[in-house]
Amino acid sequence: MDNPVVVVGGAGRVGRIIVQRLLERRESVRVIGRSVQHARRHLAPGAVFSQGDVRVPETLATPLAGCAAVVYCVEPGTDDRGPDRPETTLHQGVRHVLAAATAGGNRPHFVLVSQVHATHQGHPLNAYGRLLVWRFAGEEVLRESGLPYTVVRPGWLIDDHEAGRRVRLEQGDQGTGRVARDDVAEACVQALYTPAARGVTFEIFNEPGSPFPSWSEAYGSLVWDRTPVA
Repeated sequence: MDNPVVVVGGAGRVGRIIVQRLLERRESVRVIGRSVQHARRHLAPGAVFSQGDVRVPETLATPLAGCAAVVYCVEPGTDDRGPDRPETTLHQGVRHVLAAATAGGNRPHFVLVSQVHATHQGHPLNAYGRLLVWRFAGEEVLRESGLPYTVVRPGWLIDDHEAGRRVRLEQGDQGTGRVARDDVAEACVQALYTPAARGVTFEIFNEPGSPFPSWSEAYGSLVWDRTPVA
């Protein structure tokens, strides 16, 4: 890509794997995060860090200016009265990043890391700041933006392949399972280079078995959410 890829939350556990994979592809990578110290400890050399807060729109304009793509992998707090509650980080934050990323008519590909069960409004996880309510609200803001987008809904995140090395993509938000952070990161990166990944929402899990042949084939099997986004 000619312009930078911005990873919002790129110093987090999934985010920093995404950053590393993009750097391996020789992409220009900008990372937006709140903690300079955390970024210094965890970010791979080569990424440009910008201190910013998705809850504060004025901190986002400069690092998102002219970006080719955005990967949004922000983790929320779980107190519905706290400053980083799901409403501010998963809904308002997506709105703020979209506004900054599209300034001047820019149209980046936007990959949003959401969560399995995002459509299950009666799920027990909603006791934590209405977590799933705001996850789904953020998804809808992105779908309505008119941008090319991909919504990735990971299962329960783990650091290894204990659940298996095969990646399973599903749609409809009916399944459950675990998935390695490495595979979630790879799904996000591959989505940026695969036209069939535009305009889709899917769940991702691991299972026993051999890896599938290609990401393009896996994405090609998915159904668009709505009319394809150019």
